[in-house]
Amino acid sequence: METRQLASQRAQGWLLVAAAVALLAVTMGSRTVFGLFISPLNSATGMGIAAISLAVAVSQLTWGLAQPLAGVLAERYGAARVIAAGCVLAAGCGALLPLAGSAVTLSVILGFAGVAATVGSPSLLVGTVSARFTPEKRGLVAGIVGAGGPLGQLLLAPATQGLITLAGWTTAMFSVAALSIAALPLALAFRRRPAPAGAPRAADQPSATVREALASREFWLINATFFVCGVHVFFLVTHLPGVIELCGLPASVSGVALALLGLFNIVGSVGAGWVIQRFSMQRTLSLLFAARAIGVGLFLVAPKTELTVFAFSVWMGVTYMAVLPPTAGLVAKLFGAGRLATLLGVVFMLHQVGAFLGSWLGGVALELTGSYDTMWQLDVLLALLAAVVSLTIPGQRGAPREQPIAPAALPPTSPARA
Repeated sequence: METRQLASQRAQGWLLVAAAVALLAVTMGSRTVFGLFISPLNSATGMGIAAISLAVAVSQLTWGLAQPLAGVLAERYGAARVIAAGCVLAAGCGALLPLAGSAVTLSVILGFAGVAATVGSPSLLVGTVSARFTPEKRGLVAGIVGAGGPLGQLLLAPATQGLITLAGWTTAMFSVAALSIAALPLALAFRRRPAPAGAPRAADQPSATVREALASREFWLINATFFVCGVHVFFLVTHLPGVIELCGLPASVSGVALALLGLFNIVGSVGAGWVIQRFSMQRTLSLLFAARAIGVGLFLVAPKTELTVFAFSVWMGVTYMAVLPPTAGLVAKLFGAGRLATLLGVVFMLHQVGAFLGSWLGGVALELTGSYDTMWQLDVLLALLAAVVSLTIPGQRGAPREQPIAPAALPPTSPARA
């Protein structure tokens, strides 16, 4: 009977992982393809690249600022309600975007879209789902769930570019918005269920409080590296189509490049989840940031052809979401899983402050200098600094021992030992 119960718990755990992957594919995929709309939106409205970049940056900032709140609400009221509300809000914002006639209106709509996107953010989904598993499995689970974002990018980038070409950018935007409504049934997988007898509760587990984490040096070292990740990633996904356009390459190259980023993100994310089960999470983080610096540096000096753009997309794709498993793993290891969704929300909030700067400053650099070279150079410097800082993160805090828990936002069953 016990074996049968454990098998059922294991199956439920992995079904939840699958639902999280699908939800992240929709939410993150929709966000990462927005760079494809910048040029046609600018042509249609004349807002200017810097103004549109600022609106995108506002979206990144509100996405980050809302993530700790989303984690708290999910832990208190259940993830299903938070996810359902966010899907509806995301669809509404997407439908209103083509109607934005000014930079202020665009910023307001994208700001609310950023809040809506927290329901499918890696912090909420990774924190909620990975806490269901034993400590040794959390890194792998974080990698698999994190791969949902690049999977969505892989599928949506070429499809969106094709729709823009064939039917226009407004039709493409409405189509992307409709995906959020299609994702609503996925919220059902996160419904709270009655606790079975003897199931451990999150409150019974020895985990650090949010206040303790905020007061610790280790937590802020992790935040510093993830801040750099935000600058890098959202400069890349927001402005890579613009970089390609400046190189005089066809618009179709942008869709393929973003798809390659997504494809190799999957490889990098799942691969990093496997690697940190065997090697130091700090060294893994350091190597990933160093690889980013090398990739950007080589791209800066290489001739800009379709081949070099695709090679760059592959290289950066491998390192893109790969930083998520070691980051989530370090937070869980150092501070426990009792408040993992909230703590990862704080980490992602700082990530999105970096994303705000990366999205906005990319547009500013282009308008001031006529190229993105200054931003690329800053990107290399920040990646090298993050590589060094990653090595200074301690391996343990002398805090709570790690134990599997059942999070408040999920059916509080015994942890799946899949």
